[in-house]
Amino acid sequence: MSMPWLAELRGVTARLLAGAAVFLMSGLAFADYALNFQRPVTEIARDILNLHNLIVVICAVILVVVFSVMFYALFAHRKSRGHKAATFHDNSTVEMAWTIVPFVILIGMAIPSTSTLLKMDDVSGSEMTVKITGYQWKWRYDYLDHDVGFFSVLSTPREQIENKADKGDHYLLEVDSPLVLPVGKKVRILVTANDVIHSWWVPALGVKKDAIPGFINEIWTRIDEPGIYRGQCAELCGKDHGFMPVVVKAVSVQEFAAWVMQKKELAAAAAAAASQTWSMAQLMSRGKVVYSQCAACHGPTGQGVPGVFPAIAGSKVTTGPIEENLRLIMEGVPGTAMQAFAEQLNDVDIAAVATYQRNAFGNNTGDLVQPSQVKALRKLASVFRGDG
Repeated sequence: MSMPWLAELRGVTARLLAGAAVFLMSGLAFADYALNFQRPVTEIARDILNLHNLIVVICAVILVVVFSVMFYALFAHRKSRGHKAATFHDNSTVEMAWTIVPFVILIGMAIPSTSTLLKMDDVSGSEMTVKITGYQWKWRYDYLDHDVGFFSVLSTPREQIENKADKGDHYLLEVDSPLVLPVGKKVRILVTANDVIHSWWVPALGVKKDAIPGFINEIWTRIDEPGIYRGQCAELCGKDHGFMPVVVKAVSVQEFAAWVMQKKELAAAAAAAASQTWSMAQLMSRGKVVYSQCAACHGPTGQGVPGVFPAIAGSKVTTGPIEENLRLIMEGVPGTAMQAFAEQLNDVDIAAVATYQRNAFGNNTGDLVQPSQVKALRKLASVFRGDG
């Protein structure tokens, strides 16, 4: 007797198994597309991908075996063929089988999982240490062995974010200053946060670690090949959580040494610039760039968000005494989203953004704030704290 539906069932089953095989093979081959992992460039990232593929294969085998037996039982012992349900219980062999087999499977999954987790936490033998601190909404990188530190901020133009310009190739995944690391060196990474919980995540490196205020977590990486690897904050950290990307630039040891020297020269130049007298045009130009970090809350036109973030335009702070304006920028407002920027910005940047706020958005106070004024306030605050 012909059964067309049975042939169709077999055909569908064959196609499903073929599709599953293609999916698994693509994962094992490290295919680089949106539905798979990014191409790993570190030992840990490869271990994580291999572990993932192993677990997927085990789950797929369990699925095929269990559902094959189930479908066979449903088809071969259906009521229409005259079969009747059996009544039995206390089968010791079956009970031992369904206890021992899952136990063996779990052990087979636990051994490689535990090995990978232990390897991820083993920071021994590190050749350099980088401290990463999360801020809303930027990262600070401090190279503890090289006396170099800087902030890394989203560099996607505001016009793209507001849909006034075409999106770039790395929209919301580009920064002004990437984390630069040498290839072939084991780097110990310390992760913490200044305000709320963040999470530093770079998929290609196999690194993801929570940044928690008051705690320091650690992890390590050793990048195999030069390149630029992108990630982002993987913890919902506030209104502009999506504007907090991570960019890691891996370079040769020689290039890294040259980069460190360049950073130290720039820091020395910035210190020298703080003792200079700046013109209004210079401060306004630089202040406009620095204000981009404030625009997320106060708006690109300084209008703020009524009832949520105060306006800069016409504000009593930005049109009142200069010292109060600087103190607010440097110390922030505890318990609110207004951060303290004393550690995040240097004297020139604070002077520039204060000058910009007081002369943009229709404020037009004519006030010019010099870096020396910021430096004096820092010294005064240090005296009150007992630091100096």
